[in-house]
Amino acid sequence: MQCGFIGLGMLGARMARQVMDAGHALKVFDLDDAAVEQLVAHGATSAVSVAQAAREVDVLITCLPSPEASAKVMTSNNGALDAMHEGSCWIEMSTTDANEMIRLAELAADRGIGVLECPATGGVHRAARGEMTLLVGGDEALFKRHASLLETLSGQIVYMGKLGNASLIKVITNLLCLVDLVAMGEALMLAKRGGLDLARCYEAITASSGSSREFEDWAPVILNGSLNTGFTTDLGLKDLGLVTELGRNLEVPLQLTTLVEQMFKASRERYGGSAWTPHVVKMMEDATGESLRAPGFAEVISDD
Repeated sequence: MQCGFIGLGMLGARMARQVMDAGHALKVFDLDDAAVEQLVAHGATSAVSVAQAAREVDVLITCLPSPEASAKVMTSNNGALDAMHEGSCWIEMSTTDANEMIRLAELAADRGIGVLECPATGGVHRAARGEMTLLVGGDEALFKRHASLLETLSGQIVYMGKLGNASLIKVITNLLCLVDLVAMGEALMLAKRGGLDLARCYEAITASSGSSREFEDWAPVILNGSLNTGFTTDLGLKDLGLVTELGRNLEVPLQLTTLVEQMFKASRERYGGSAWTPHVVKMMEDATGESLRAPGFAEVISDD
């Protein structure tokens, strides 16, 4: 199958590599030339533009940082939708707004282009192992037609039904993830101030009902001090913004989410938007003068 891939960030680059490892021909495009060159070194073909990446492909996959970026890539002059041929399929892996996803899909349908939304969840370290969970929305027959490709990218696929549903559940899962990050910081700080050994606390919590996938994956890089989750504060705030907007639209009061969003805004103001998301926990360290460090924890979340 001839595929195109636009968006080679920390997640996209790993997903693109999985597409190639499955034996598919791949054209890639990104504004970061170094990211493109890394994929070319593994057998991809470099595209000089969005249109070239989208032209003459069976499937175009996008993995972009915001709804605005997706709209620009797909609909601008010389954008992807103008370059794709009738009967091809666009797979959107970005975390985006459900209504915007539906709007872009309608523009694609006018051109005879099928659309699946397939946001990925589970952490970028799982992408390198092909163990991400894909949340899929769109026509079920189209989903089944491309299931074998999606299976190469994931450890689990959850079909959510109509287009828009996958984008909705993705921002909900990210809400839980980011609230959990703040909670784990407060939990670790209580343990530290209470005189507990933080390495033993990690062991105890991961064996308890208080554990979570995020705690298991992210607490180690907090305890190491690198804070490197592969997920920036800007991206976290983008997701929290999607959630709070959703709450307003659906008339659901989101008191906890709003508080967490305010904490992330304060973290961005202090450390910058490119800082890793656990800098929201570093604010607690700065406020208390306590360091949440323990020996024996890795600097990065392993891809192995």
